[in-house]
Amino acid sequence: MVRPWILLLLLLLAISPPSHSSTVHNNNWAVLVCTSRFWFNYRHMANTLSLYRTVKRLGIPDERIILMLADDMACNARNSYPAQVFNNENHMLNLYGDNVEVDYRGYEVTVENFLRVLTGRHETAVPRSKRLLSDEGSHILVYMTGHGGDEFLKFQDNEELQSHDLADAVKQMKEKHRFKELLIMVDTCQAATLFSQLQSPGVLAIGSSKKGENSYSHHLDSDIGVSVVDRFTYYTLAFFEKLNMYSNASLSSLFNSYDSHLLMSTASYREDLYRRPLSEVPVTNFFGSVMKTFHTDFAYTGFSMEPEAHISLVSETDSRRTLGSENAQTEAANHNAKDNCPFHAWLKVLEDKLDNENAEKLVLYGLGSMVLLLAISTLLSV
Repeated sequence: MVRPWILLLLLLLAISPPSHSSTVHNNNWAVLVCTSRFWFNYRHMANTLSLYRTVKRLGIPDERIILMLADDMACNARNSYPAQVFNNENHMLNLYGDNVEVDYRGYEVTVENFLRVLTGRHETAVPRSKRLLSDEGSHILVYMTGHGGDEFLKFQDNEELQSHDLADAVKQMKEKHRFKELLIMVDTCQAATLFSQLQSPGVLAIGSSKKGENSYSHHLDSDIGVSVVDRFTYYTLAFFEKLNMYSNASLSSLFNSYDSHLLMSTASYREDLYRRPLSEVPVTNFFGSVMKTFHTDFAYTGFSMEPEAHISLVSETDSRRTLGSENAQTEAANHNAKDNCPFHAWLKVLEDKLDNENAEKLVLYGLGSMVLLLAISTLLSV
């Protein structure tokens, strides 16, 4: 006779929940961080606001963007264009417009708060608007710009984020199922060293420079008196200005667009922790919105502008109204009867699994059904 605990174990294995790797990608988040203070670091705020504008234009809403700005250059007394920030000397685009929502500003931008955002370890009083409310179906873009060195990034010229701090935070995020895939983009000197300690799967990282290299600004604005954008971010923006939220440009095309002669440094990235070929991953998987597609059995015919069609539709609706009301109670009774049937409940579970998971789960649930039938037949034969 088969032991009952063995049957129970097999059944639990058969109906175990899907693994994290099979989770569907269903939302995108962006964490954009400017770590520098003081007027001469104007370009770092412009870098961050430029990425903020780009991801919003490509479809990520404000409620899924965490924007951290360590200083307010727009209101600085040295700014000859009050309440405005530009990333180009032609002053055609004000990055600090009416629709900018800053989540952490000034002295709120600290290493501690940044790590709390990533790991979700906030105090109770922190509002939802300041939290990264991602889940196991999230793709997250983390962009950081400022001054850095070998395996560190300076925050406000006062403290440092170490590479092992970042790696530990990402590890916690992975363990807590806070992302499906993560892209880390760093624009600072020796940027590639900041993600050298990463070990968590599903993580992709790119930096503006390798170890021992500096990252440089692109151009000076003589009216403002300082550089207004860094080279790596400038050419990243140039790539995205050609795209919209429906574009199929891949991550490999983005990475291949960086020219070391134009950057005056070598863009470096890590893909050993990332399982998918970069040529098959659209950039909008991280920089844009998640497009939901609904499949129907009928071709789209648009809306008819003829009044006869509208009258026919109304008449048909009126003619069916009585019949629908008469059948409502019968359908409700049949539905309740089906819900009380255990076999119907089991079939419903199988049906839901087939709708939401891949075909491999069908085999597992078939095994579970066979084990259950075997247990019943064994008990009846005793």
